[in-house]
Amino acid sequence: MSTSSETGTPVAARGTRLSLTRASLGRPGAPVIEGVDLDITPGEILTVVGPSGCGKSTLLRTLAGLLPALAGTITQDGRPLAGPGADRALVFQEDALLPWRTLRANVELPLAIKGSSRTERRAQASAWLARVGLADRERQLPHRVSGGQRQRVQLARALAGAPRAVLMDEPFGALDAQTRAGMQDLLVEVLHGTGATVVFVTHDVDEALFLGDRVALLGSGHPADDGGPGSPGRLLAVREVPRPRDRSALDDPARLTLRREVLTSLST
Repeated sequence: MSTSSETGTPVAARGTRLSLTRASLGRPGAPVIEGVDLDITPGEILTVVGPSGCGKSTLLRTLAGLLPALAGTITQDGRPLAGPGADRALVFQEDALLPWRTLRANVELPLAIKGSSRTERRAQASAWLARVGLADRERQLPHRVSGGQRQRVQLARALAGAPRAVLMDEPFGALDAQTRAGMQDLLVEVLHGTGATVVFVTHDVDEALFLGDRVALLGSGHPADDGGPGSPGRLLAVREVPRPRDRSALDDPARLTLRREVLTSLST
C-alpha cells in the first residue's frame, strides 16, 4: 500500500510472487534447510511455523535478499532475486525504531530514502499513523509509548514505503496476549485491500492459523551421531487454512485437524 501525495490517503499496491525451487538456505558450509520448493502467491498471507532451529528466520532473510541461496533458485515475479530491495520490507520482533526521532519521523524514514518531498513524507506518515490508531501520538518519542504502540509504528513504517512484500519475523512475540490479539486484528485490517504479499514467521500455532491464508510447516534436521553438524531442516507441507477468519471457530473440525497437524510438525 502507498498513499496519495495530494491527500495522504492510503491506496492499494500490487503484491509480488516469491518462489523457491530446490533451494538450500543458510551459510556456506552450514545449510539450515534444504530442498525447499515453495511458491508464495501475490497478495497472500503465508504463515511459517516450525521448531527452533528449523530455518524459519533463515527463510525470511533469504527472501529479504540478506542471505543468498546456497543452491537452487529464488525468484521474484519470475526474475532471480538478487539482494535487498525497497519493495520487500522486513519487520522484526524488536521494533527497531530510532529513539531520537518522533513516531512520525520514524514512519517518514523509508519515504525519505525514496526521495519523497518533506510535505509528502509528513502527509503520508500522518495518514499511516492514523490508520494504525496513533494519530494523536505522532509527535511522541518511542520511549513515551507502549510496546504494542511501538509495534504499530513499525508496521506503519514498513507499509509507508509501499512494499510489495512484507516479511515479518515473530513481530508480536514479545507482547502480552491481549495486545498480541489486538495487533493480529490490526494487521489483518490494515492489510485488507493492500495487495501486499506477507510472509509471517511465528511460534504460535493459533496465530499462524488466524492470520494465514496458508501455513508452511518446517521440520528440523537431525543431529549427527558423531556430534557433527547433522542434517538440515526441510519443508514438510504447505496447507490451506480454513476460512472464514474467526477466533470463535476454534471447534471447526477442519481447523482442529489442521491444528493437530501443525502441532505434530513442531515435534518433527
